[in-house]
Amino acid sequence: MSTIKSIHAREILDSRGIPTVETVITADTGQKAEASIPSGTSTGAHEAKELRDGDSGRYGGMGVLKAVDNVNSVVAKAIVGRDPTKQTEIDQILIDLDGTIDKGKLGANTILSVSQGVAELGAVVTGYPTYQYFSLKYGLNKHPLRVPTPIFNIVNGGQHGAGNLDIQEFHIIPATHKNYHEALQCGEEIYQTLGRVLEHRGAIHSVGVEGGYAPNLFTNSDAIELIFEAIKQTKYQYARDVFLGLDAAANSFYKNGTYQIKDRSQAMSRSELIEFYQDINDHYHLFSLEDPIYEDDFEGWAKLTAIMSKETVIIGDDLLTTNKDRVK
Repeated sequence: MSTIKSIHAREILDSRGIPTVETVITADTGQKAEASIPSGTSTGAHEAKELRDGDSGRYGGMGVLKAVDNVNSVVAKAIVGRDPTKQTEIDQILIDLDGTIDKGKLGANTILSVSQGVAELGAVVTGYPTYQYFSLKYGLNKHPLRVPTPIFNIVNGGQHGAGNLDIQEFHIIPATHKNYHEALQCGEEIYQTLGRVLEHRGAIHSVGVEGGYAPNLFTNSDAIELIFEAIKQTKYQYARDVFLGLDAAANSFYKNGTYQIKDRSQAMSRSELIEFYQDINDHYHLFSLEDPIYEDDFEGWAKLTAIMSKETVIIGDDLLTTNKDRVK
């Protein structure tokens, strides 16, 4: 049985240049694993709380030296010497050390960097790639394993854009009958074609926070139309080779009980917004729709799901925030 010999965290910068925690965990065998914990630009109000330093003189208050110190001085004492394959046991220790519902004492970034690092080390010491380790550990190997279908975020709006569009992400999703390298080629060719379409139309074709284009269009529907135009210029056929998905991130355009988007001159009620989504679905047959309603409007979520879920996958991100109580 391998045991955890040491845990060491440090502050690094994520892909956006924002500080985050990286934790390296070493076994008594000398084997190592590491985990880094970048956070998203758009987060739900009910998500676990990451710990930031709040020092305005350093990285605009976004430093994570407090979280790093929590890993090195608090968590390490409780975890060193334990078996890294005992994931549930170690996760419970982390939960108990924090003792809060929202992980606000130690910080979700502190806890997750260690939890994920332990998981990676468990795979290393057992000699399995991480995906296979989890499949065997949690009984997920009842069906043949395959690489999941990639989702391409090709247009950025909302908090991921530049004030250009209201809907946060416009996705293209290759059909699941394609193997991974075919799906990758499909997504990339459509993405590059969309860039040329935007350039031809005289639209801005620089990119947003998530790497999708952030064009200066009049409405969200315009973005969908240009994506369809790009698909038509490739060898791929919509609804056979590739599908469309949206991450609305409706929190960002919800205010005082109404929703305001560029496609409508007046603010919309919940019912009117659901009708707007239905119209989009009637025209474009969405594969998926993420966070279409304000995160605490459970009645609105229920109504939209009842109407659209037979045809479209409805996804709750800001709604659920990986919180089992909200899932219930």
